[in-house]
Amino acid sequence: MDIVVRREGAIHVADWGAGPRRCAVGRSGIDEKLREGDGITPAGRWSLRRVLYRADRLAPPSTSLPLAKIAPDDAWCDVPDDPNYNRPVKLPYASLDERLWRDDSLYDLIVVVGFNDAPVVPGKGSAIFLHLARADYGPTQGCVALSREDLIEAVAQLGPTDRLVAVR
Repeated sequence: MDIVVRREGAIHVADWGAGPRRCAVGRSGIDEKLREGDGITPAGRWSLRRVLYRADRLAPPSTSLPLAKIAPDDAWCDVPDDPNYNRPVKLPYASLDERLWRDDSLYDLIVVVGFNDAPVVPGKGSAIFLHLARADYGPTQGCVALSREDLIEAVAQLGPTDRLVAVR
């Protein structure tokens, strides 16, 4: 079961066999991702690596993907010249980072997408996730965002060979 993300009229939708569900994508749409900070959701087929969740806000989701709790010191390195670029790190960390423990709920549930991780190309893009959407489905920095209910449902159906398929 792949999660297929595409434009449908004026909105983007994600479908994993349960029918299209509204989602948000990067502010620059779905396209070839060329660099860090471009706001593009990368077009292509990407493996789903693992599921992360905030145990203080969400029960452990049902999934057959590797599962881990998010801790207050968890972050993701988004500095292209750092040796840990596009990898998880622990705070405090000398370089800037993408904090996974957030005050809003956007990262209460995360699916780590296998974009630019095998091998990592410095500056090509980092921290591409499936995560929770804002109430207005505002754009992401390049991730795909779903409602809490839809992401929980999708995560429960994902298997180790499933992929995120982002279609231009």
